[in-house]
Amino acid sequence: MTLETSTRLLKLTGIGTILFGLAMVLALVSPLKPVFDIFLDLVHLPLDGQQALEGDSARVLAAITGGLMVGLGALTWCIAEHIYAKDAETGGRIILIGVLAWYVPDSFGSYMVGAWFNVVLNTGFLAMFVLPVLLHRSARRSLTA
Repeated sequence: MTLETSTRLLKLTGIGTILFGLAMVLALVSPLKPVFDIFLDLVHLPLDGQQALEGDSARVLAAITGGLMVGLGALTWCIAEHIYAKDAETGGRIILIGVLAWYVPDSFGSYMVGAWFNVVLNTGFLAMFVLPVLLHRSARRSLTA
């Protein structure tokens, strides 16, 4: 995978992360709430309608989490644009450390509270960040070998 393609994919991942975070925040004050309720029900399989974005604590945590997702997306975009595109090794290392620092505690905590399916969803989300970096590294190494 070329550096340009990898950079483009990381920037798209950043945009997707921003949109997901904004959707979380907007679910607090818009018709998106039923979509977020389904998401919460999904991470607590089975789909039984028992989980929803209810209560002040859940709502403020959704606001905080959504804001953090927007920040992660913006950070990924900026790293891809200003660091990774010029120095893939450094930019890739920063991105990998950051997303692993999110993935491990998020997945562990989700599993511990019975939301095991969130680990599956997190793994897909993690792949969006990790695959462009690893595929570019692999392609670069095969060119130099």
